[in-house]
Order: sequence, then structure tokens, then C-alpha cells
Amino acid sequence: MPRSEERELFEVFAVKYAHNAERTRNGNMLYTDPHDAPMPLDYFVWVIRNEHRTYVVDTGFGHVASAKRGTPLLRTPAEGLALMGIDAATVQNVIISHLHYDHAGGVSEFPAATFILQDTEMSYATGRCMCFPAIQRPFEVDDVCEMVRKVYTNKVRFVDGDQELVPGLSVHRIGGHSAGLMCVRVWTQRGWMVVASDCAHFYENFRDRNPFVIVYNLGDMMNGYTTMELLADSPDHIIPGHDPLVMSLYPPASPDLEGIVARLDVDPQLG
Repeated sequence: MPRSEERELFEVFAVKYAHNAERTRNGNMLYTDPHDAPMPLDYFVWVIRNEHRTYVVDTGFGHVASAKRGTPLLRTPAEGLALMGIDAATVQNVIISHLHYDHAGGVSEFPAATFILQDTEMSYATGRCMCFPAIQRPFEVDDVCEMVRKVYTNKVRFVDGDQELVPGLSVHRIGGHSAGLMCVRVWTQRGWMVVASDCAHFYENFRDRNPFVIVYNLGDMMNGYTTMELLADSPDHIIPGHDPLVMSLYPPASPDLEGIVARLDVDPQLG
């Protein structure tokens, strides 16, 4: 483990690009009562940056998937990044936590990027499990094919398990929700944070050990909550992938980005 003075210090932001107000607890949680209570989803991509480099975590989805899936799009992820002064077309590094449609649907908006992806996730998304419609459902074949094209143009950096990208930034395979799902550990002014993406959709997933309903390996999902708690300085340093609470717990990146971009490398406003 590098000494703290050797680590790069990063800022971390959540960029909200879509919202689904129609979801209920039985559509989200494996163990739930009451089943029909409202439990909306927010959709994010994340920015991890400092003066030397910028990483984007996930690429979201666009208008085609929004219409097909019936999930209202507030703005494309690229439009959300532009509000921060980030041009998606020039981003060099994109971490793809997994290949579900709402995390890997905007790859074409990042033509200059190298995509960091787990070996296991590509094998899963192109292998025998995709013969089953129930497993296919969170994926879009066009998104997977686009990533295959990136492989053939040498624009994918594969990782196998846990890997440091630079001192202060690393990826960690969790699995569970998807076979090659990974989280991102990042060194910030408030210590070690974990951008969970879908390793935890909601705070409730890891706080109450109540898993999300879409699951490939339940044991990996449950053990992943413990892994993230070990990686982060505290449970409050873990940022779930779809919880609307994120936007209320963390301040906007600037007053004009209220409700759009939250700054995560500060202490949450726990009230």
C-alpha cells in the first residue's frame, strides 16, 4: 500500500442523468415488505479527477435505451459531463463497472477513451449465459457489440480481479449483480472512498444486508458488501449506484448544478 504522500488525491462527483419514479420495493429488493412501496431509482455516472487526470466511471444510456426501457432521460451522460466542463469526446480513461445497459450504453460518446473492464465481465456478456433471456435482460446486445469493437481497435484495458490504476485509485472485482462487476476505490480529502456503482444500488443493500433483486451470484453480492466496507474508511464512504439519497446527502458541485452533480469527496450531510 503506497504511503499517503505517494497517493494522488482525487475529487469525486456523481452526475445524475436519469430518474425512474415508478419503481417499487419489489422491483428492487430481494427481501421486502411492503412489496408495492415506492422506491425510485436515480441513474448516475461518476467523475474522479485531479489536476493531472480525469476518469469517468460508466457511460450510462441514451435516447434509444430510454425509449425502449421506458426510463425517462433527464440528459445524456455526455450532456451532464459538459455541465462540468468535461468534453466526453476527449476523455481518455473510462472505467466500465459492468456491461448492463444503464452503465455501458454511451460508449460511442467517448471516442478517445480507453475502457477499463474486467475479463470476467466480457466473458459473461458474450458467453453461454446470454443464451437465457432472463439473464440477457439487463444487457443490450448493441452495447456489448460496441465494446467488442473497442477490443478490436485496442481501446480496452482488461483487468483480472483487483488492480491499482494509479496510486490512490484502484478497481476491485465484486461480482454478484453481474459476473464481472467491480467497484472503484479512490483516495480523497476525506480518506478512502468506494464508488460502488451496482455493487450496491442503495444504502439499504449494504447497511441491512438486503440484496438487490437482479443477481447472478447471491453469495458474491453479499460478500461484496463486506469487501467494500473493508476498502472504505467507513460505511459512509461508500457511494451506492442508484440511491436518490446521494443527491440529498452531498452538496452540489456548484450552485447552478443543484440536483444534477453532487460532490462526494466531502462529508455527507447526515442531519
